[in-house]
Amino acid sequence: MKKILVLCTGNSCRSQIAEGYLRFFANGRAIIYSAGIETHGVNPKAIATMAEDGIDISMHTSNNINEYRNIDFDLVITVCDNAKEACPYFPNKAAQFHHNFPDPAKATGTEDEIKQMFREVRQQIKIYCETFIKEHFN
Repeated sequence: MKKILVLCTGNSCRSQIAEGYLRFFANGRAIIYSAGIETHGVNPKAIATMAEDGIDISMHTSNNINEYRNIDFDLVITVCDNAKEACPYFPNKAAQFHHNFPDPAKATGTEDEIKQMFREVRQQIKIYCETFIKEHFN
């Protein structure tokens, strides 16, 4: 079974959302991990935003990339430019993919405007993850 790692800066929003959608769309055909260059904890707004779309990420944990050093990943997806630039070298043959999504945790404005930013980023990540699984598992 293929192992996929989603890598971000803090493993709090974008990588957590991507992990949730990749698990959903892979439907048991892959083992999905997410990690950060740092760990910031799973953002409660990311949890709430995913719950709106029927995906429960409330039990996810924020993990540091160093926790996964001994796992031979098949696919590594970086979801922000910072993670791509700081992405450690993986000694195996992991295929690397990159898409820079906006960081919803940096959204400003009213509570409704911030929620809307989370929803927009969630939708972008959802489309990316659905397409990714179709391209690599169908």
